[in-house]
Amino acid sequence: MNISTDHPVYRRILSCGTLSVTPTRGEISLDDLFDIAERRNPKRAFLFVSKVLGRHIPVSPHVMRSIYRQLAEQIPSIPEGPVLFIGMAETAVGLGAGVFDEVRPRVADPVFLTSTRHPVEGDLLCEFKEDHSHATDHLIYLPGDTELRRRVLEAQTVVLIDDEATTGNTCINLLAALRDMAGLKHIRQVIAVTLTDWSGNAIAELCPLPVQTVSLVQGDWHWERNPAAPVPIMPQVNVTASGNVPVTGRQSWGRLGMAAPAGDLGRSIHVEAGEKLLVLGTGEFVWEPFLLAERLEKQGADVKYSSTTRSPIATGFAIQSAIAFTDNYGLGIPNFVYNVAHQRFDRILLCIETPEESVDPVLLEALSKVAPSIEIVCYE
Repeated sequence: MNISTDHPVYRRILSCGTLSVTPTRGEISLDDLFDIAERRNPKRAFLFVSKVLGRHIPVSPHVMRSIYRQLAEQIPSIPEGPVLFIGMAETAVGLGAGVFDEVRPRVADPVFLTSTRHPVEGDLLCEFKEDHSHATDHLIYLPGDTELRRRVLEAQTVVLIDDEATTGNTCINLLAALRDMAGLKHIRQVIAVTLTDWSGNAIAELCPLPVQTVSLVQGDWHWERNPAAPVPIMPQVNVTASGNVPVTGRQSWGRLGMAAPAGDLGRSIHVEAGEKLLVLGTGEFVWEPFLLAERLEKQGADVKYSSTTRSPIATGFAIQSAIAFTDNYGLGIPNFVYNVAHQRFDRILLCIETPEESVDPVLLEALSKVAPSIEIVCYE
């Protein structure tokens, strides 16, 4: 679908400025793909809030799966492996795993890794920065499994998956870390996969290797700041560290490498047909919770999926409601659940990779006003 570029077709006036988006190519309408919100971040005052990602807006699992497939179908044939897929924490961890899940049957020696802001036991592969983010520092670990480690170290193609590309700098920073710090010298090509690509030809121009880009929408955005708007104050969430709460969940979903989904979270949970259910992932722990949500939807429940986040966003515009609480990793940083508090569900499944007692009672109290039944799902 080629979209006319005669005039900006998407414009939002926020309190801090005006955003105009001019699409140049698209597989999906802008209104179906995202809305806009104001970030509590002085580096960038606005945020594209995805309607299909299952992060800031609850989404049906089948909608999320359809997005994974649409992106996967655009990824060109890769004749030789190994192929290293990397999802970007925290927003694109689930997106990365979903795209990987759709593509892995048709590539040789696939392996999925996710960047993380939670140090774990293992060998650090590299670290890099996402300069405009609310949390800039990323870590990537080598898999503990010998075969998956080989696939990473001998990767010939790298597929980098993020929710959006603006300047292309994050992609370039990561690639440089993989080649220079991690010593991945076999990489021959890069495929950059995003929901939205506003970077123009920047990635190809900056990258020393051949690059192909895949997205649902491409275009340009223009931000006109309101000079009278106050500069937002961002909560302290730029933390990449181990908290005082242990990570007890299985590391089978990407932080230490994944060849295929485990699908082993909450196997004993069942639903009634038509039951209105919300499955909440937490932070980076989103892929196995999504698979649980998808399974329960197939059982006949009316399921929505969403996730907690450390991303500080102001209420208003795309954010109709917000719950603020303290993270479950013992870092002492604020976390948030968006667009849930104003809704109603029969049951909420809160999925965590830390012990049950790590959940802030403030979150549980807020969720109890949304649903009469709250269940904490973990591997313990």
